[in-house]
Amino acid sequence: MRRVFSLIVDNSVGVLSRVSGLFSRRGYNIDSLTVGQTADPRFSRMTVVSIGDEDTLDQIVKQLRKLEDVRDIKVLEEGKSVFREIVMIKVKANASQRQDIAALCDIFRATIVDVAKDCLTVMLTGDNSKLEALSKLTKTISTVEKYYVDDIKFKEIIDKAIAGLMQNLDAHSSFLNEKAYKDMQVQTSGEFGGLGITVGMKDSALTVISPIEDTPADKAGIKAGDIILRIDGNSTIGTTIDEAVNKMRGKPKTPITITILRKGEQKPFDVKIIRDLIKVESVYAKMIENENILYIRVTNFDKNVVTKVKDAIKEHPKANGIILDLRNNPGGLLNQAVDLVDLFVDNGIIVSQKGRDASENVEYKASASKTLSKLPLVVLVNGGSASASEIVSGSLQDHKRAVIIGENTFGKGSVQVILPIDDTEALRLTIARYYLPSGRTIQAVGVTPDVVVHPGKVPQSDDSAFSIKESELKAHLKSELNKINPTSEGNKTEAKDDKNIITQKKVDEDIQLKTAIDTIKILKIKQQ
Repeated sequence: MRRVFSLIVDNSVGVLSRVSGLFSRRGYNIDSLTVGQTADPRFSRMTVVSIGDEDTLDQIVKQLRKLEDVRDIKVLEEGKSVFREIVMIKVKANASQRQDIAALCDIFRATIVDVAKDCLTVMLTGDNSKLEALSKLTKTISTVEKYYVDDIKFKEIIDKAIAGLMQNLDAHSSFLNEKAYKDMQVQTSGEFGGLGITVGMKDSALTVISPIEDTPADKAGIKAGDIILRIDGNSTIGTTIDEAVNKMRGKPKTPITITILRKGEQKPFDVKIIRDLIKVESVYAKMIENENILYIRVTNFDKNVVTKVKDAIKEHPKANGIILDLRNNPGGLLNQAVDLVDLFVDNGIIVSQKGRDASENVEYKASASKTLSKLPLVVLVNGGSASASEIVSGSLQDHKRAVIIGENTFGKGSVQVILPIDDTEALRLTIARYYLPSGRTIQAVGVTPDVVVHPGKVPQSDDSAFSIKESELKAHLKSELNKINPTSEGNKTEAKDDKNIITQKKVDEDIQLKTAIDTIKILKIKQQ
């Protein structure tokens, strides 16, 4: 066994030889010995690491106490003390490789202490496992560079090593090389060339979280839950989310073929899509025809969501209720999710996040001053509802403020931040997980609706199959009128109505929405 002795000794000539001589005379083993200054110039601190059985180590203490130079002895126990070792590693490297080695050193918190023409000297402190890990990594990189069948550059080796590390942490952590980092910055600007889908890793498979409404992917019939097996013939097995996204993005009007595996289909099938400039409209609001119910669709949580939702609610103060549609919403900004819940909840925790570092533990609470609406509320969700959408729906559910209708959500309840390595590269790293007010986690579980309703049309009774509703007749007459005079006022009115109203026809095609409408009616009755 190993034991560490911390000695306070007289700062006198020959004290080091007397202490070490004791170990030599008695046949005690010295694994390491260091001497340092103390605040008092009369004394020095000597740290001795020795290995032996328990009886031998006890004898060392007794013998040290007999020395006049030794003023105090403390035995440092593992688990109650911090142990650090130091190692110096010389790494062969030319000028072009130094930046990559520096990035690797940052991961291990190592320091470059000397730079020569063709090598670097790296100093690392830590426990033995950390020192061995860096040694193993540097030896592996050196071996690959020297013996691999293809001529692979040092920078490429480092990039692959870092990417492999991040990929094996969790599905959402990744290494952003120069291209991926630039692409991410482009995406956050709100416009980019691509397909219009949000993807994630589920059970190690590249899975569509949701298609963005009115984008090429949406128009091509891509659905939430689809598994992408191939991108232009290249397998997605083992690929990272960032690599997949980079392959799917491209110049507008360029084609791409993705191979889809869909639940219910017997075999995978190809979908050819033409890329386009993706412009994301985050919020739109409509009234439901003949129901006086406000319908608010949130497609993603960008910086404008709460402002737009507030405006919609204020524009319809006499609405009987609100349907908040978060279906196929992949998430976005946390503060927008929190503030959206705050519009409907006046007190209590909205969501909390907990990480390894105490500084990452945060509770977000509701404020009565921000509450805007007490109207009956229904939230629509499905498998494409992820991250911020799950925070909103789950929090409202825990507060019993809304009825959640639809299908189980995606299950992404972790916090990622972008940590730059330098000006051109960065790490996307998971630093915490979200927890709902009840303490439950979203990660890999999702939010289970209060009322499970699978997508489909509203069933129609036989006696109504041949009937024409008044609203349908009116629409038919307007259509015939427009054939005679396309520029008539009737045409203008119809266009306006389509933009601001969800028609009965659309409701009949969406049983989840129909269920939400019926639920609002019930909640309104209970409120009276």
